[in-house]
Amino acid sequence: MERRDSLDLGEMHAEVIRKPIKHVHLSVYPPHGLVRISAPEGMTLETIRLYAITKLGWIKSQQSKILAQERETPREYLDRESHYVWGKRYLLKVIPSAAGSSIKRKHSTLELHVRHGSTEVKCADVLEAWYREQIKAAVPALLEKWQPLMGVAAGRLHVQRMRTKWGSCNPATGLIRLNTDLAKKPPQCLEYILVHELTHLLEPTHNGRFQSLLDGFMPHWRQVKAELNRLPVRHEDWDY
Repeated sequence: MERRDSLDLGEMHAEVIRKPIKHVHLSVYPPHGLVRISAPEGMTLETIRLYAITKLGWIKSQQSKILAQERETPREYLDRESHYVWGKRYLLKVIPSAAGSSIKRKHSTLELHVRHGSTEVKCADVLEAWYREQIKAAVPALLEKWQPLMGVAAGRLHVQRMRTKWGSCNPATGLIRLNTDLAKKPPQCLEYILVHELTHLLEPTHNGRFQSLLDGFMPHWRQVKAELNRLPVRHEDWDY
């Protein structure tokens, strides 16, 4: 069972979660820069505090980036509302339909076909499912391109809504998860995140070797990462 504590680091507060893990993991979450530390069950709070103090510079840097990142306004799924597909802006057009729900992408509009009286939640679900399919359709060609170049083979691949990450990889199983919202961003952002996660099959951590490998595979990855971090992210009612 997880055990939770709080840790005060001067003006900064951190949430500590003890789990059956071997190493400490430090995360900073949007939208307000919440600091969360996952630590082995037997590690003392004082040891965790000393570890966190050595990371204060990194924590403040991450918090500054999070607070500076633009966020989308809440979506209401009304006509002429802006939505993005692969980095291009489309105006939403809601069309009542008796034949079920669907999405049609036209030159400058995104037609949302839903039953008359559909709620915002229903509209959001239809669009979310459509975004998920866009990524699923784009990934096979990227895997065909990158897996032979990198000498790796991914296991299962899931596309899902992710609140705090663009992607994740379990090196032990080869499972890669991708954030549905990547379908809203320019195509090179999806490619970068996929290559990033595939690199974790060679190096599980974000150490110097990981960055060196990524430099070799995709020398311009830092520019793409910066572009992704500049783009607005989904409005969320965050619940930790």
